This record gives sequence, C-alpha cells and structure tokens, in this order.
Amino acid sequence: MSRLAYILLLAMLMSGCESLPNKATAQIDNRRVEYALSGNGGKTVVFENGLGGTMDWWAKVLPELGGNVTAFAYNRPGYGNSEPASTPRDGQHIAEELRLLLRAKHLPPPYILVGHSLGGLYMQLFARLHPDEVSALILVDSTHPEQLKGNGAYENRPLWVRMLFQLAMVTSDVTKQELRNAVLASPTFAGKPVLVLGALQPLEQTSPLADDSNAKRRDLVRLYPGAKQIWVDSGHGIPLDMPDSVVAAIGDASERH
Repeated sequence: MSRLAYILLLAMLMSGCESLPNKATAQIDNRRVEYALSGNGGKTVVFENGLGGTMDWWAKVLPELGGNVTAFAYNRPGYGNSEPASTPRDGQHIAEELRLLLRAKHLPPPYILVGHSLGGLYMQLFARLHPDEVSALILVDSTHPEQLKGNGAYENRPLWVRMLFQLAMVTSDVTKQELRNAVLASPTFAGKPVLVLGALQPLEQTSPLADDSNAKRRDLVRLYPGAKQIWVDSGHGIPLDMPDSVVAAIGDASERH
C-alpha cells in the first residue's frame, strides 16, 4: 500500500483511536484553533500532522515525553475543531500560520520540529525558511519534496488509490491545496540535528510505484547534509505503530543540540 493510501485509510479510522489529553481551543487571528499543550521543560517540541490527519496521531507520543520538554500539537485550519482559513493552503502559508500560533501561545524559538508524512514536508519548509528558529528537525516517514513526480505521479497510481484520493478531495479541498510545496526552492537546513525516521516494512514491496516511493524514502536523508537515518520496523503510520521510536528521536535531538 502506498503511503498516500495508508494515510487516507487511517485518517478515516482515527475517530476510534486514542485522543490527546489537554485539548483546548484559542482565537488566533480571528480564527478558532485547536491544540494540545503539555509539559513545562526548556525545549519546545512542535508536531505537524500528515495529510487528512489530526493531532490525535501523536496520542501515543506526547504522554511519553514527560515534563522535560514542552510539547505542542495542533490541528491545521479545516481539521478537527480548527476553523478553516481563507488563505491558500500551500506550505508557506501553513508554516507562517504555525509561527504565529506558537508566538500567540508564548512559545518562543528555537523549536524541535517533528513532522509525519505531509507534515514532514511542512516542517522541512519551516526549517528552511527560518533556520534560526529551529534547533532540530525530525522527519517521520516524511513526504519527499518530489513525492508526486516521476512514477509517483498521481496518474501512475492504482485506480483504488486514486479513488481514495478523490474521496478526500470531495470531502475537503484543504487536502488538495496542501499537496503544493516549494521546499526545494529554499536553501537546505544544515548545521543542526536532522533525524530521518523511515518506515522499513514498505521497502519489502515491489512495483513501479513502490520502487519509486521507496527510492524517495531512501533519498530524503540526502537533502540534509549530516542527517541521521533511522529505519523503523513499521508501516507508514510510525506515530501509531512505533511511538517509542519518535520519543527516542526527540530525546536524541534534545541531547545533541
């Protein structure tokens, strides 16, 4: 199963999964934003969800961080109880909205950024645009900036995957806009810890689409000089399947910077 199909299927089932504690909403820039804030440590760890996913994807991760860090997860506009935004849903707007939200909650930089799937793409852009505000970057089976190019293009995906994708497009135009990105147009993020968690189980799959996806999964670490590759015995849903690997990566990043 491709990572896109996996994320869409699991997103549809998330209503029956664990939920993050300490959920709250706030009015930020005249819009309601749902978030969860825990811990009171010196390091601030910021989580970004994947395509179609809510912050409950991190429900098994945040409770294990303890009070040594401040953990912040939220729902992007149009997800969960966060109101939609009138601004475009491209990566740059999403990154800037996140910065505004963090400041509104009095969480100053630098941040340890943690992004899963499409959320990893947004965190890559945040780190590239504002490197002085980031102490470490953790990518959890992140989308590659060129994920939908080559054999990974939409038209090359199986019919059932395209049908799932179209279902998401029908239910929310947010997801369609969110696939736009300009990560590679910005200077790379270097000189600080970058940990790339890759899903090991999909590497066993063979097909033109799987080969393309796995090649990009392996290539991601190349984009960040000095990055550390960590292979996790999991499918794409690492935060749910192997939350300890995410917790360990955060601990590693905290100690290294």
